[in-house]
Amino acid sequence: MKGKMKVALMTDIGRIEIAERDIPQPKPDEVLVKIGYVGICGSDLHYFETGRIGNFIVKPPFVLGHEASGTVVEVGSNVTHLKPGDRVALEPGKTCGKCEYCRTGKYNLCPDVEFFATPPYDGVFQEYAVHDANLCFKLPDTVSLMSGALIEPLAVGFHAAMQGGAHVGQTAVITGAGCIGLVSMLALKAMGVTDIYVIDVIQKRLDKALEIGATGIINSKKQDAVKAVMDLTGGRGCDIAIETSGVEIAAGQLIELTHKGGTIVFVGYSKDNKQCLPMNMAMDKELTLKTIFRYRHIYPMAIKAVANGIINPESIVTNQFEFAEIREALEQSINNKEDIVKAVVKIGG
Repeated sequence: MKGKMKVALMTDIGRIEIAERDIPQPKPDEVLVKIGYVGICGSDLHYFETGRIGNFIVKPPFVLGHEASGTVVEVGSNVTHLKPGDRVALEPGKTCGKCEYCRTGKYNLCPDVEFFATPPYDGVFQEYAVHDANLCFKLPDTVSLMSGALIEPLAVGFHAAMQGGAHVGQTAVITGAGCIGLVSMLALKAMGVTDIYVIDVIQKRLDKALEIGATGIINSKKQDAVKAVMDLTGGRGCDIAIETSGVEIAAGQLIELTHKGGTIVFVGYSKDNKQCLPMNMAMDKELTLKTIFRYRHIYPMAIKAVANGIINPESIVTNQFEFAEIREALEQSINNKEDIVKAVVKIGG
């Protein structure tokens, strides 16, 4: 397919311009996808607002966006499992397939990954994209394109829940009621966790958590979060905790309120890469502390959970924007955290 497409280019910090580029051509093992929806991730906001995340520095012009779905319009000569018209969710990280991490199944740790919207690799805030066909997962008829774009953050939530050993009958606490906190909650519920309490300081985000199935919510601006959890659990605390806020105080609270022998999974990045935690208490309780980096082998499972009605990822979406409104979408997501929990951009149909 030849022609021009519209692309949202980050031309400088805080600046987005709609430009034209040639429609990319798929290689033998790739497919050309007409992008349907792209979710706005916290990483997009960091790059847009500051131009960097840690050692990853944006060099404009740059294309943001990595949570994507779309419709296949052309397939490479070696592709047999997809055809034009198939709707797909795009797993955004192409790995080398040769390193020790790839060979042992932990491909999310591949040091040579090419990940959408992670410098120097462009993202998918554009009308068309080519991608490795094996990273494009077909969506059943019961899964919408919007839900398809949300498989990516949902995969993070499932990876966190699985790293924590989530299972039926447990009690869980999540700190942070943003997108990743909410998808972690949905994943925990899908895996049978009985009671889930969510802690945050923004009431509207907590209200969203309660709306989509939290057992209880705690506004730590107004309550002592540790005391509240202990009261709610009869003094026992939680079996599993997931920290998505990246805030030191929240991480420390989880060490206090997690039951002896329990597990804490750290998901959220801190702003300064430093946290001082009560490790003596963690040791006294013999807590298991785990971390996650993105996800691995999750997309098929997450898609099935959505297709079978176990999870509705669209329930976390609070705002939808059109392609021409991408700059506004990014700016509002940064400046209006009180109201915008999760925004998606509709690129095409």
